[in-house]
Amino acid sequence: QVQLVESGGGLVQAGGSLRLSCAASGRTFSSYAMGWFRQAPGKEREFVAAISWSGGSTHYADSAKGRFTISRDNAKNTAYLQMNSLKPEDTAVYYCAARNARYPSVREFDYVYWGQGTQVTVSS
Repeated sequence: QVQLVESGGGLVQAGGSLRLSCAASGRTFSSYAMGWFRQAPGKEREFVAAISWSGGSTHYADSAKGRFTISRDNAKNTAYLQMNSLKPEDTAVYYCAARNARYPSVREFDYVYWGQGTQVTVSS
C-alpha cells in the first residue's frame, strides 16, 4: 500500500514556475514508476509526465515537453514536477500516481495509487 500526498500548487502568473512534490509513504517507493496527471475543469484527466523507478527513463506529454521536468528522490520517497513557462491552459488539479511496476506508462489505468491532487492556477 502506498499513500501519496501532493503539495506545491498555487496561483502563479503566466510565465512563472512552480514545483510540485509528491511524498509517498511506504518503504517500496523505489520500486514504483511514478506519474503526474492533471484535470482541468470540464475536461478528462490527462497524462503529463512519468518517470521510471530509477529516474533513468522519463516520458512527457507534448504539452509538457520543454517546459516541465519530472524527477524523483528515492531516498526521500518523493517525486517532483518542475513546471516552467506556465500558461493559463496549464490550470488544473495535478495528481501524482504510482504504478506497481518499474517502468512508466502514459495510461491512467496503469497506475494503482493516486494522491488527492493539488490545484495549479495560472493567471494571464
